[in-house]
Amino acid sequence: MAQKPEPPLTGAALVKEVCRRIRVARSYWEAHNNAACRGEREKALALYNTLTKEQKDQIPQALRVWLRYRSEKYFGVHRTPPGS
Repeated sequence: MAQKPEPPLTGAALVKEVCRRIRVARSYWEAHNNAACRGEREKALALYNTLTKEQKDQIPQALRVWLRYRSEKYFGVHRTPPGS
């Protein structure tokens, strides 16, 4: 049987999921697993970009800084893509 698609997250659940994904990406980063980190970071960033300003303010600053700036330095569009 096919699984039913989960309803999209909203409100506090969405904020919690963004925080969880950023933490997972950071743990991959600290383990030097760049491919997994890149994938998790992209998922976290996609969810982060759907948040309102008030919701973004609920995310701890350390996580926001890592997602938006530090990881951008290493995984941004200006970097050589993997496998090339």
